[in-house]
Amino acid sequence: MGYTVILEREADGGYVVTVPALPGCVSQGGTRDEAQRNIREAIELYIEDCRDAGDPVPEEAGREYIDIRVGA
Repeated sequence: MGYTVILEREADGGYVVTVPALPGCVSQGGTRDEAQRNIREAIELYIEDCRDAGDPVPEEAGREYIDIRVGA
């Protein structure tokens, strides 16, 4: 199962990561790699909590993010 994540750099140099398909699933890290490791763990825990509660596990539904750049 795969999810789109949004990785945002903070002013202090750290990163915040969110998963739009999993409301409230947010993590952070001091580096890109750390933030990615942390959000992977957060996703796994989110899914585990859904299953433990007997709730359906949200699936990614045709969401696509693209990066569009315009003149500098």
